[in-house]
Amino acid sequence: MEKWFDLWRGIVMPAQCDVYGHLNVRHYAAFFDDAGWHFPRMAGLSLADIRSRGLGTVAATLTIDFLHELRAGQLILVRGAVTRVGTKSFSHEMRMYEADSMTHCATQKTVEVCFDTAARRAVPWPEDVRARLLAIAPG
Repeated sequence: MEKWFDLWRGIVMPAQCDVYGHLNVRHYAAFFDDAGWHFPRMAGLSLADIRSRGLGTVAATLTIDFLHELRAGQLILVRGAVTRVGTKSFSHEMRMYEADSMTHCATQKTVEVCFDTAARRAVPWPEDVRARLLAIAPG
């Protein structure tokens, strides 16, 4: 069973809405992107530690399913779970909710690859990092 974490909270601002009065798709992507940066912390890792090793992550695949509209003034909660950990990548799912009603509004599924920032290529996770990711992934 996945371990779900609250990753990000925000509010829909009027300038983020399109001509139909609902949150424009480009902002869903930005909110999910902001939330995704919190996965290392959920695994007990800091971004500073990962960067000090010359590592980062890059998105290999990403899909968003839009389920319910969000409008200006609504509060947002993004929850996420690691769904798979591989040798060089991990997968996660994030769900965006309208926070007051907990209406599920969108889902993003992503595969992120461990990336050597100097060599500019995919590399295996260090064993301690992989172990921490596995600790929050389904067993």
